[in-house]
Amino acid sequence: MKPKTITEKIFSSHCGRDVSVGDVVVSDIDFCFGQDGTSSLIIDSFDKLGAKKVFSKKKFCMVIDHSSPSPNIGVSGVHQKMRNFARKHNVRVFDIGCGVCHQVIPESGLVSPGDLVIGADSHTCTYGALGVFSTGMGSTDLAVALASGKNWFKVPETIKIVLKGRTKKGVYSKDVILYIIGGLGADYATYKAVEFTGDYIKRLSMDARFTITNMAIEIGAKAGIIEPDEITKKYFKAQGSRLKAQGFLKSDRGARYSEVLEYDVSKIEPQVAKPHTVDNVAPIKKAKGIRVDEAFIGTCTNGRLEDLTIAASILKNRRVHKYVKLIIAPASRSIFEQAVKKGLVSIFIEAGACIVAPGCGPCVGTHNGVLSKGENAISTANRNFKGRMGNPEAFIYLASPATVAASAIEGRIADPRKYI
Repeated sequence: MKPKTITEKIFSSHCGRDVSVGDVVVSDIDFCFGQDGTSSLIIDSFDKLGAKKVFSKKKFCMVIDHSSPSPNIGVSGVHQKMRNFARKHNVRVFDIGCGVCHQVIPESGLVSPGDLVIGADSHTCTYGALGVFSTGMGSTDLAVALASGKNWFKVPETIKIVLKGRTKKGVYSKDVILYIIGGLGADYATYKAVEFTGDYIKRLSMDARFTITNMAIEIGAKAGIIEPDEITKKYFKAQGSRLKAQGFLKSDRGARYSEVLEYDVSKIEPQVAKPHTVDNVAPIKKAKGIRVDEAFIGTCTNGRLEDLTIAASILKNRRVHKYVKLIIAPASRSIFEQAVKKGLVSIFIEAGACIVAPGCGPCVGTHNGVLSKGENAISTANRNFKGRMGNPEAFIYLASPATVAASAIEGRIADPRKYI
């Protein structure tokens, strides 16, 4: 048997035969889900298929996170539709306040290393931090999986990205992945898996690893994946979740990659993605001084406890600029609770921040911070397309929690290193 990548191994174990790059396969699904922006169509498509029951009550869930709590009557109808479907089929709904799908699903122990996961959300690639092959699909594909427990795939090639060295003060995993995206471009890895490895990755916390894989889609990747290790085990132990020993897969020596790219992270400084594309990335020195009207810390990219801790360390005993709206949304209720216990929430309130319910709100622009015409926002989110935060005539800059916090203080895009 020829050497295989993690991706090839996961597909081989899920379709009952030995497969390689380029093979078209029908694979068993370990878990699938929808959120409130996509679940309505999943339900409609499921009904059109004539399906009478879901393939597994434990392997599917819906998450109300994009418009949570509901901002209008139409969205309330969608939420009601989701709750009614959940009652009918006895499946789980993470309702308002639970948090962002890409946080609540892994922290609830619903996915494990070695799993094959699909979600009706483009940032489903986040779970690759756990050694999962996870990818976003359309709502119709989700309905097929929900009815059958299977879906078809073309086994993708894998790009290996080796990250070496140690980052300098004030540089975080968000800066590293933005740097990579800026260099490669938004469509570099289309329909490929990206395997992140190297001594830098091995030292990262799980929170920081989630940031890396979350943004794999921003270079066009089908999935981002990191080999599970002792840090992965500790993460699941902390969640009280069981692990499948056979899921701890690693790529074989001699496995074939479409290419291998190496980066020395010690050469990276804080990065900012400028409007209106994620790959329009510049070092902080080329973005410093740009006016900031709104700052946002949260999202499935950087709303975790480590991110909030970093932001709080900069905001402590300081005030948000009088002309800046600083909005903070913890990625889940659990993270919110931990932030309260650690005193982070008090720091945010004393600094003048507004804390909103766990969820996606400001990121997708449905509510909780919609921008006005001509306003500039700096955000820890993963996308800065026109209209992303609710107004196509506004401008969104992406950065790390540290850079966003520093910018909120100064009222202009600021280098966080002076505060660390």
